[in-house]
Parts: sequence; C-alpha cells; structure tokens
Amino acid sequence: MQEEVEFQPTDSAGKLAKSFIRNPLTAVLGFALLAIGYLALMVMPREENPQMVVSGSTVIVALPGASAKEVEKIIVKPLERKLKEVKGVEHIYGMAMDNVGIVNAAFFIGEEKENSNLKVYDKIMQNSDMFPTGAMEPMIKPLDIDVDIPIVSIAFYSNNEKMSKTELYDKVKEIQHHINGLNNVAVTEVKGGHQHQFNVEVDLNKLSGYNLSMGQIMQAVESLAYNVPAIKNRTTDNKIVMLGVKNAIESARDVGNIIVAQYMGSPIYLKQVANVTNSYNIQNFKSASITKRDESGKFTPYKEQVTLTVSKLQGTNAVIIADEVREELAKYQAALKKDGISFVITRNDGERADEAVNELVKHLLLSIVIIAILLIFVLGWRESLIVTFTVPAILAITLFVAYLTGQTINRITLFAFLLSLGLLVDAAIIVIENIHRHYHSPESAHQSADELMVRATDEIGAPTNIATLAIIMTMVPMAFVGGMMGQFMKPIPANVPVALIASLFVAYIFTPYLAVRMLKRPDHSKKGEH
Repeated sequence: MQEEVEFQPTDSAGKLAKSFIRNPLTAVLGFALLAIGYLALMVMPREENPQMVVSGSTVIVALPGASAKEVEKIIVKPLERKLKEVKGVEHIYGMAMDNVGIVNAAFFIGEEKENSNLKVYDKIMQNSDMFPTGAMEPMIKPLDIDVDIPIVSIAFYSNNEKMSKTELYDKVKEIQHHINGLNNVAVTEVKGGHQHQFNVEVDLNKLSGYNLSMGQIMQAVESLAYNVPAIKNRTTDNKIVMLGVKNAIESARDVGNIIVAQYMGSPIYLKQVANVTNSYNIQNFKSASITKRDESGKFTPYKEQVTLTVSKLQGTNAVIIADEVREELAKYQAALKKDGISFVITRNDGERADEAVNELVKHLLLSIVIIAILLIFVLGWRESLIVTFTVPAILAITLFVAYLTGQTINRITLFAFLLSLGLLVDAAIIVIENIHRHYHSPESAHQSADELMVRATDEIGAPTNIATLAIIMTMVPMAFVGGMMGQFMKPIPANVPVALIASLFVAYIFTPYLAVRMLKRPDHSKKGEH
C-alpha cells in the first residue's frame, strides 16, 4: 500500500525524491537511461586520440627563370606581408627557391578550417596584381590534418622475382580504386613502387651531331602527348556519326618515330638520337623495403614494397572503417597470392582505438566493483548495490550527451570518465548515508518510510548542490586553455561537468526510490523494551 508523504520538502533534492519515489515510470526511466547509454557506447565513433582542429594553407607561386633571391624579394616577402593581414593567422613561414616561392600560413588552433582557407584565398585573389609579370597563377593548398594522417597502412610486396617493377604498382592502384569507394574513406594514397612510363635516354653526342637541342626534343614529345576525344554528331536522318582520333603514342616504337626536326629536307626521328624504352620511372630513386619473419624466426628482407594508406573523414568511426578495409583486402587475397603478391597491415589505428577503448571500459567496470566492495564494509551490501547502480546510470547519461554533441570515444574521453568516477558517487553516498542514519535513528521511528526518504534527501540537498557546483567550477578554466593542449584535453571540461550534474539528478531520483524498496528498517520498539 502506498504511503502518503506529509513532509513538504523545500529543496530541489527533496522535491525530486518526492515526485519519483512512488512513480511507476521511475523504473522505466532507469532502464531507458541504461539502454541509451549502451547504444551510445556502441554507436559512437571510436578513435585512439581526439581529432583536433588544425588549419593552415600553403601558397605556391612559380616564376620560371627567377633566382632564389629574386623570388624572395618579389614574391615571398610581399606574399608574407599580405597574409599577415588575415585575421587568425598565428605563424607565417616563407621559403624561396629557384623558379618558385612557397609561403605557409598556420592559423591558431581551433580556428575553423573552411573559414580560414577562404580568408587566405580571398586575400590572394584580391591582391593578385602584386605578382610580377611572368609569374604563374598562385596555387593554394589547404592543410587538412583530418585526412592527411592515415589510419590504415598496407604494405604490398612481391614473392615473384620475375615480376616487373611496374606490375606490383599497377595491382595496388587497382585495389586503391575499390578501397577509395568505401563509405567514410576520405583519401587513399599509394607510396613507393614504380609507375609505368616511356623513358627517352638522349645521346648527347648524337644530339650535337645533328645540331639539335634538348628543348627541341621536349617540344616534339609534348606536341603529341595528347588524347583527342571522340566527337559525336547527328545527321538529318537521325543517324549518329562518331569521329575519333587514335592516340598517337601507344608504344616505345611510336615514341621513337616522332619527328624532332628536319635536316636538308630529311626528317630526323627521335630514335636516331635517343634510346626509347617502355619501362618504369627510372628517375624515381626512392624505395622502401619490408622485413618479414618466417616460421623459423628468420627475417627475410623484401626490397620491393608499395604502401597503400587510407584516411578517414572527421568524426567517423576508425574501427568500422579499418574493418571494412580489411574485408575489402580479403576479397583480393586469393588473386594476389596467385600473382605472388602478399601484404601486411603495418598500421591499424582502428584496432588500436578499439583496444584502448575496451581496456579503459574494463578499468571503468573494475573501478565500479571496487567502489561497491568498499561500500559493503562501510554501509552494508544493500546500500552498496543502490550506489553501484547509480554509476552506470550517470555514465549512460554522459555518454548519450557526448553522442548528441558529436564527440567520439577516445582515450581522453574515457580518462574524463575515470577522473570523475570518484566524484560521481559522492551525491549518491551522501543521500544513502543520510537515509541510513535516519533509518537507524529511534527519533525517526514514528515516520513513514516514504516521508523518511524524502526528509533525508531534502536535508542534504543544498550542501550537496553547492559542493558539486564548486567541483564543476574547477573544471571550467580548462575549457579556456588554448593551443594544441586545449584541443587535446577538451573532452575533460566537456564531459566531467555533465557527469557531475547527472550524478545529482540520479542520486535524488533513484537513490530514495531503490532505498525504500531494498533497505530493511530496524525495529526500534524492541530496543526500547530491552
């Protein structure tokens, strides 16, 4: 039978306790909180570290034929002065070389990437007349840390000694095309290996014998390096006429038959002054090797390696994307093995992020168990169960709020939960301790259980609110820390205050609700008779 509460609370804590202590929806609310917390934990994107907003732009201006000193005087320094006028720019770095000038503009940490890049673009376009005659159009490349840092790296290597240098690269490029089409994959990049190309090795002695220059050779080759598209048209009787010109260069023989000049009415072909081969980019001297340990423990080096890197979009789940990349690679594993190609995943931030999150969640659960055991010796096992329930409910609210605000689960987010864990149970312990004291006090023997719960909760409402507010205020200054450290530690001031505020509501609502049903009231009349 429901008991009437005659006591009228004056504090918000007592009013919440009175409203929910016999409300049939309180249990539904408790299960709903746990459910949304669990869903938030499963749905929220997981990362190893929080993504930080870092913005900047690189401006490249080419001036063919100019020396480094000339580039510095007429391109780099004027460009630096103009970029300093852009609001939000923290540092400017200029570099002058022969034929080209490069200026990097770094914005303050936290500046919006899109707005920062737009400011730089507008400033350059508004002052494009400051560049000298002959300067090429400025190239503006924004810094995008979200996609510049890969989360997955795969190293491909060949076990077939007869495989050409370009075949491995071509196979990886084909896989890159399919991986780039996966959801939330931002950028894929192939590093290392050798691309297919025609190599023209000019014999300088023959060149001088025909009285030719390297400029003539380059101009002749470039003049035919074009693809002419097919042209479609309709006739009067609605028939389609297609006209296409075949690419002039399809083999090394075609390149060698290019006419570079004429001498006394006779053509001079490229093959007469140069050796033309269909091979790989011999000008690329960069190479990477991978070392693999076999079953016997011996390390075997592989000279040929092509690395495929995959970056994700900001705010997406690194774990899911990494798993999708592995599933996509598994589709080509049989075909690659047939061709004598193997691969090793050398970097997997998704796996590391999942391990880090799971490890911290395990420590979080372990901390809750430790708190429960300690409370058993201090208050009793019933009181301990009540306080232990409040912790997952508080964390569930905090996780759900973090999900709604677009946060990700990472090491710093879970560190904020661990940091606030000892503070989360304060309100619940204070409430249950005061209820425990009233339950065992002979002066409260005449009060009903509901009235006692509400009175005990109302008594500690004001001091508990002030104490929690004081702790929250200590976290506020951290939200105003600037620079890289402020961005990195942002989840702490964003989540700890939310967790502390949630702890008050959970303590005032669920602690009296559970206590009135779980705690056993001592019989004070027998003590008085004795």
